[in-house]
Amino acid sequence: MYKHFFKRLIDFFLSFLGFIIISPVFLLLWIWLSIANKGAGAFFFQERPGKDERIFRVIKFKTMNDRKDASGNLLPDAQRLTKVGKFVRSTSLDEIPQLLNVIKGDMSLIGPRPLLVQYLPLYNETQRRRHEVRPGITGWAQVNGRNAISWEQKFAYDVWYVDNVSLSLDVKILLKTIQKVFKREGISSNSSATMEPFKGDN
Repeated sequence: MYKHFFKRLIDFFLSFLGFIIISPVFLLLWIWLSIANKGAGAFFFQERPGKDERIFRVIKFKTMNDRKDASGNLLPDAQRLTKVGKFVRSTSLDEIPQLLNVIKGDMSLIGPRPLLVQYLPLYNETQRRRHEVRPGITGWAQVNGRNAISWEQKFAYDVWYVDNVSLSLDVKILLKTIQKVFKREGISSNSSATMEPFKGDN
């Protein structure tokens, strides 16, 4: 009952209430990032697969500028990540706009993180099960390492969550997320500013 009905009601109520409460922070970050990104905008939109692999547009605060090399190609993430963006990402403030995705019903507060559309053909049958529930702003993989764990570990945590969704588990993940945010753990992988791309099973 919780997984199929009450979870969505709780998501909507908490997201709507939370967005109203933090709207001053939302506006401040909007202005701050608009200036820091030097014309690149404050928001990042990207298509992601949601529940049952339905495609939606995720919205986040943009933490990188659009600087390019002499050939017109975007510079690596680490070189485009601004000082303001690094702070916003390390405190997970870049996730705030996704409350709008939750309100719309594209996402949940808790669930597997929505990944890139181009990864869809690379999943095996077990990994694909992560799409049996709505993707979340935070999830079991995020509180167990986030970008600092391997893709194999991340998918294992995602599928475990799908099989064990409950109110008590969601509350546990929410509390652990708050703890992780204050400690700023797992923001980057061991070898780059963001998670390395998923290339499928080797």
